[in-house]
Amino acid sequence: MKKKGLGTGLGALFGDAAIEPTPSDFEYLPLHRIEPRQEQPRTVFEQDRIDELADSIREHGVLSPLMVRLGENGYYQIIAGERRWRASRVAGLKEVPARIVVADDKRALELAMVENLQREDLSPIEEARGYRALMEEFGMTQDEVAQRVSKSRPAVANTLRLLSLPAELTELVLRGELTAGSARALLGLKSEDTMRAAARMAVHEGMSVREVESLVRKLDREKIKESKQSKQRGMKIDYLLDAKNRLTEALGRRVLIKQGRGRGKIEIEYYDLEDFNVLFEELISKAQSGSGDNNDNDSNNDSDDDSNSDNDSNSDNGSNSDNDDDDGAKDNG
Repeated sequence: MKKKGLGTGLGALFGDAAIEPTPSDFEYLPLHRIEPRQEQPRTVFEQDRIDELADSIREHGVLSPLMVRLGENGYYQIIAGERRWRASRVAGLKEVPARIVVADDKRALELAMVENLQREDLSPIEEARGYRALMEEFGMTQDEVAQRVSKSRPAVANTLRLLSLPAELTELVLRGELTAGSARALLGLKSEDTMRAAARMAVHEGMSVREVESLVRKLDREKIKESKQSKQRGMKIDYLLDAKNRLTEALGRRVLIKQGRGRGKIEIEYYDLEDFNVLFEELISKAQSGSGDNNDNDSNNDSDDDSNSDNDSNSDNGSNSDNDDDDGAKDNG
C-alpha cells in the first residue's frame, strides 16, 4: 500500500474542524487589506523568484488562492501564500483570490507550516524554526509535530539539529549555499571556528555531503593528533602561559609569547600613540633601573676590594714591626 504524503491536503491532516471556511470557497480581497503575519515560518524571499512568479501572474493570474484570517485590526493576515502576495504586488494587481479561515495562533502556524511544506517553499532552517515554534509556543512534542506535518520523528529531530549551527552557517543554509546534509555533518566538529572554516571550504569547493563527511573525519583525526602533541609539550606550554600571565599583570596590557625553535618573541599590545609612549617610558625606566642596580653592585664590590687591600696592608706592616722588635731584642741580648 502506497504511503500518503502531504499531498493529502490540510483537511486530511487536521480534520474538518481545523478549517472553518466562509460560505464561499474563496473570494477576491484588495491587496492593501492583506498583511503578512510576523510568525510566518518562511522568512527568506528571493527577489529573482518573486519576479519570475510576478511574470507568471501577469500572464495567467493567481492560480492558487491565498489562505488568510481576519485580524483584530480589520486587516487580513496571511497564513499561507505570502510569496504569491508579494509577486501580485510586483505584478500590479489590485486584488487577489483568498480563502478566509477561522484559526487561532496555534492553528494558523500549523496550517502555514503544512502549506509551505506541501509546496517545498521552506528552507531547512525555516522548517526547523517552524517545528521549534510548535514545540515551544504550543507545548507539542517531537512526535506530535511529526504527526502534524506527516513526517517521521527522526526526520523532525534531524531538522531541529540545524538550530545548533553557528550564525554564519545558518545564513549559508538559508541562502542555499550549504545543504542541510552538509551542515549536519559539520555539527560533528567540536570547535565553532573549525566548523566555520570547514563550511567556507565546502562552499568554495562545491563539496558533496560525502566529501564534507570525509573532511570532518580528517579534521577530527588532526585534532586528536594535535591534542596528544600538546600533552607531550605540557610543561613547556604551562611555563609560557605562566610567563605571559605574569607579564600581562605587571604591564597591565595584553602580552603574547611566541616560541619557535630555540628562539621566540614577545609581543606587547598598545592601544594608541599616547599609550605607546607610556609603554615605551615604562620599559626604558625598568631597563635603566635594572642597569643602576648592577652598577651599585659593582661599586660595592670595588669598595670591598679596597677594604680588603687596606686590611692586608695593615696586617703586613704589623707583622714587619713585630719582626723588627724581635731582631732588636736579640742584638741587646
